Amino acid sequence: MTHDFSNLRVDFPVLDQHVGGHPLVYLDNAATTHKPRSVIDAVARFYERDNSNVHRGLHALSMRATDGYEAARARTAKFINAADPAEIVFTRGTSESVNLVAQSWGAANLKPGDVVLCTEMEHHSNLVPWQLITARTGATLRYVPVVGDDAEGGLDLEAVDRLLTPEVKLFAFTHISNTLGVTNPVKELCAKARAVGAISVIDAAQSAGHEMVDVQDMGCDFLAFSGHKMAAPTGIGVLYGRRELLDTMPPWQGGGGMIANVEYAASTWKPAPERFEAGTPNVADAIGLHAAIDYLDSVGRPALGAHESELAQMACSALSELPGIRILGPRPGSARAGMVNFAFRDVHAHDVVTFADQDGVALRGGHHCNQPLMRKLGLPSTIRASFYLYNTPADVHALVASMRKILKFFGAE
Repeated sequence: MTHDFSNLRVDFPVLDQHVGGHPLVYLDNAATTHKPRSVIDAVARFYERDNSNVHRGLHALSMRATDGYEAARARTAKFINAADPAEIVFTRGTSESVNLVAQSWGAANLKPGDVVLCTEMEHHSNLVPWQLITARTGATLRYVPVVGDDAEGGLDLEAVDRLLTPEVKLFAFTHISNTLGVTNPVKELCAKARAVGAISVIDAAQSAGHEMVDVQDMGCDFLAFSGHKMAAPTGIGVLYGRRELLDTMPPWQGGGGMIANVEYAASTWKPAPERFEAGTPNVADAIGLHAAIDYLDSVGRPALGAHESELAQMACSALSELPGIRILGPRPGSARAGMVNFAFRDVHAHDVVTFADQDGVALRGGHHCNQPLMRKLGLPSTIRASFYLYNTPADVHALVASMRKILKFFGAE
């Protein structure tokens, strides 16, 4: 199903405002996306009518809340083509999902002499947890390098083959880089990991709400993403894990809801996913995630991904004509996901973002939770423009016009 994307903006109430006397041009979608009215209404409806704790109550509200929560799990499983809703664990977001795998699977399986393989383009959420667990277990952490002065070549796939030795027990990598706009060949990477007996972990924070994600086709063991980056509320995330792996993993946190039986001396656990959802879950925002998934599928994820990529390529080409600019990731004219990350030689990223805000253009400036990659590329910070379904070519024009105005102000044009 296709849509006229220019008409979707009206579905997002927060976009109906002015900043600095200008209509808001929101280009910070890789950090968080806005929520359509249908998601806001779904969350409000839960609190107005069904608010209750789940799973153990026998009254009407609790049963309705439980039905809504588990329906969200089943809908999420369908969204990523998981074989079983029990393979969906609800978390607070991508960071918590990756930490769960590191602290549960990693603590139970890693030992001195083992290797965890990561990549140089990883967000801190898919890097720091592996630092913590390798330090704890005595395993070693290694990285697949990126190619090119501006990482325009993406991952060094030849290095993947060299580094994926039998000592590697887990390979963690991003689907779409939040800094480079590079889409990695995740199906190929999962197959390479599986060939040496390694577990694969995919950070899908920048892909799950933008294109089709099929965990069975990818062949991944774990996949993590966040609701707030795909039109759902903050505070809800997903960990997909193959059922046979989840059922072998010990709980990460203890509390109500995840136990089968508790004695003073010891306890036993429920099967996945309950054993990983200790305490009262985030019921309302899981229901909001369900509504967001329905909205995205009504738009059509293939069309959405193509729309964002087209805007990013348009922005990349126009920005490349500005003086003193350095663009990370694919070169102008090459395929890229829906973002452009760039820096000006003579103007600090934070100054650019601050001045752009006065034009109503919302950007992100900083290291984007990619400090090691930034250091490798010799950059303290960059500017990121990231696109979503409610953005249009007019937003690209506003971005470029603002950049020209800023360069002129600083005498850099």
